[in-house]
Amino acid sequence: MQKLSFPTYDFRFKSRENKICIFDEIRKKFVVLLPEEWVRQHVVQYLMLQKGYPKSLINVEKQLTINSIKKRYDVVAFKKDGSIHTLVECKAPNVKITQHTFDQIARYNMKLNADYLMVTNGMEHFYCKMDYEAEKYHFLEHIPDFSR
Repeated sequence: MQKLSFPTYDFRFKSRENKICIFDEIRKKFVVLLPEEWVRQHVVQYLMLQKGYPKSLINVEKQLTINSIKKRYDVVAFKKDGSIHTLVECKAPNVKITQHTFDQIARYNMKLNADYLMVTNGMEHFYCKMDYEAEKYHFLEHIPDFSR
């Protein structure tokens, strides 16, 4: 897999049915290593190791229903009170981040109401803080560290 613009992390790999799998610490299982999964696993490590998010407050690839359609978000980091701190949308490194990507995470966030949004393809990262009163968002340089 290609080098991403994240720090280098140690991952566990194994081969299963002629496919390379990576261990997901959150789901506690090996999953097929596709380009988007490579990005997702880097995001999880980044949130835990660089930003101090507890593993117990991170969810990966959970289903949600939007207008009777079942969707799956990539990564959610919760606050201690159970509300959502950060919603992350991951794309494969060869997928360009477009307005469509921001529309997708915005649709998910209409249901989830996260404080922060992160969109990444592993090479480019975009961070936003939601302002629900003004009905807009503000771009940030980084996602904030987890507040204890």
